[in-house]
Amino acid sequence: MASKDYYASLGLEKGASDDEIKRAFRKLAIKYHPDKNQGNKEAEEKFKEINEAYQVLSDPEKKARYDQFGTADFDGSGFGSGGFGGFDFSDMGGFGDIFESFFGGGAGGSSRRRNGPTKGADIEYTLNLTFEEAIFGTEKEITITKNENCEECSGTGAKAGSTPKTCDQCGGSGQVRVQRQTPLGSFVSTSTCDRCGGKGTIVDNPCPTCSGKGKVRKRRVIKVKVPAGVDTGNIIPLRGQGEHGNNGGPAGDLYVRINVASSKQFERRGNDIYIDTHISMSKAALGVEIVVPTVDGDVKYTIPEGTQSGTLFRLKGKGVPRVNSSGRGDQYVRVIVDIPKNLNEKQKDALKAFMEACGESVDGEVKHKKGLKDLFR
Repeated sequence: MASKDYYASLGLEKGASDDEIKRAFRKLAIKYHPDKNQGNKEAEEKFKEINEAYQVLSDPEKKARYDQFGTADFDGSGFGSGGFGGFDFSDMGGFGDIFESFFGGGAGGSSRRRNGPTKGADIEYTLNLTFEEAIFGTEKEITITKNENCEECSGTGAKAGSTPKTCDQCGGSGQVRVQRQTPLGSFVSTSTCDRCGGKGTIVDNPCPTCSGKGKVRKRRVIKVKVPAGVDTGNIIPLRGQGEHGNNGGPAGDLYVRINVASSKQFERRGNDIYIDTHISMSKAALGVEIVVPTVDGDVKYTIPEGTQSGTLFRLKGKGVPRVNSSGRGDQYVRVIVDIPKNLNEKQKDALKAFMEACGESVDGEVKHKKGLKDLFR
């Protein structure tokens, strides 16, 4: 589970609206921005903290994961070394980048080059599992199609023997600066260079394999190790299995979303399993040993005499394994006592005799009550 409280970092309560999150970040970003606190390590760390918090809470999907599970990566089961939990902000870029993207460019702050290394896009994949596969864990192979660097041009987009040239309009920055005079003074803004599209370079001789894009679509088969105990809605992040980055940036991540089929026999509630078993009225009264199905196989269980319909019995440790942890949930058996229908005359006479033995008359008048043990002496 994530140990950071992103709402607290922005001075907010959980459940804050998007506008409240944006206003809180704007206020704190202005206060702790490195350009205004040069040499102040404490302010720098604080800006990192609010930057990280805003990256999660401003993204609807990450915010939903964080609100539900306490982490932006997975569903809160505390998945560890396989890439579960935590927040990777290696792709956040410099302080100026987030400040500029939030407030707009050129207000006296620094700006990140648009043609610098950027992380590749993340990919999401839905993996369907059977009830048993989710309970005990499994390994699956999935096939995805993603953008990868062209091997022919090594991702440059230029034909072999040639290289991209620096854009003469933006000087390789990918951005152009425009200065405007207003009644309030001189303001400088930046915009994406329309000549190179923000890349900072121009390809005159494009690679024939990728048509100058530097990327090609490829199908990849990836093995996914699913731990025991996962459930619908869980997400397994596979680091670096997303699309390739740009200009030497890291690859994105692959998020495998779990979808578990229901069972015809068992009902799962968290780490516990529930099942109904039917017994006759006489067996409920006298007690009986029954065979109960579990995910591990059939087990014997003794139903005590006098069991009432709807009674729950617990089979300890027969539930779902806790994800990446020791121990399991329990299985609960609900006993349903079946009342016989369409009795024949012999069965009716037997029940009438039973009622008389209990001190009851057929019309409901109680003559003399005896205990259950007295009836079988």
